[in-house]
Amino acid sequence: MLMLNAFKYITASFIIYFVLCLTANAQIKKPDTVKTGVYITSIHDINFKDKEYNINMWLWLKYKNKGFDFLHNLEVPQAKSVSTAFSTVDSSNNRIYMLMKLQATMKDSWATNNFPFDKQKLRFSIENSQFESKSLVFKADTIGQHFDPRFTLRGWNIDSIDITTGIKKYETAFGDESAAKPHTEYSNFKVVLTISRDAMGLFWKLFLGMYVAFLISFISFYIHSDSIDSRFGLGVGALFAVVGNKYIVDASLPETSSFTLVDMLHGLTLMSILVTIVCTSYSLLLVKRDEFKRAKRFDFVSSRIILGAYVLLNVWFIWQATRG
Repeated sequence: MLMLNAFKYITASFIIYFVLCLTANAQIKKPDTVKTGVYITSIHDINFKDKEYNINMWLWLKYKNKGFDFLHNLEVPQAKSVSTAFSTVDSSNNRIYMLMKLQATMKDSWATNNFPFDKQKLRFSIENSQFESKSLVFKADTIGQHFDPRFTLRGWNIDSIDITTGIKKYETAFGDESAAKPHTEYSNFKVVLTISRDAMGLFWKLFLGMYVAFLISFISFYIHSDSIDSRFGLGVGALFAVVGNKYIVDASLPETSSFTLVDMLHGLTLMSILVTIVCTSYSLLLVKRDEFKRAKRFDFVSSRIILGAYVLLNVWFIWQATRG
């Protein structure tokens, strides 16, 4: 009788253990995998001031769970607008293969500190709006090229493209009262395209007027010291020209609180012109004292110092920008 009870106890324990194992396996069931790839056909209409760009691409997804329905559940974070120009679905071999042509207007943030020698990252990502990461995860299809090398991104060079997958965390339950805490995780598929600007042509278009204004003010050192109207007129006119040039350049850039290369070059030019006007005032004072030789020597020395410092600082700031 004792042995029978022991046998029943062992059998019951084994059954309980077996049930617990099945429950644990059900709870740690792996999410379904969606193999995803892209081929970018065009990037155009890069709007630097409004922080947006347009992108056309082919997107394909391969998975088994028919409930994913990416045709209706595709989520593109940071997109201003998304449209599907073409889509096709192949459900043979117990697998869904979906191919679609997407056209999207993306919002992004620009790094303007080194403009126009800047590098930008264009980001594109997708999620499934109905299935969390415990049910669906993306896997990147990295075979082959991911953008058309023949398409031209006018004024920019494509440095690299990085395709990854990850988990996007949202600190909200999206109104689900059954959730234990306001936290949701979705798997995402991410594309980061790094581009650098073809800058030299644009640089001279933006800053040629500023440099000409500085040189006009610099000419005042070669005008006789007693020609007060001419010397001061050149300096003041150059100041207004630089201020106007800065307003024109700033109009094409997004607003930023950081001190950019544009600010540094214009600020340096304004300070250099101001120093030129101050030196002109002192030279005039020497002339009033009938110290003509000293005034002439002062103009010669100060002009070389101002020009040398201005050129060296410009080269330094521009070199630092091209390195960044």
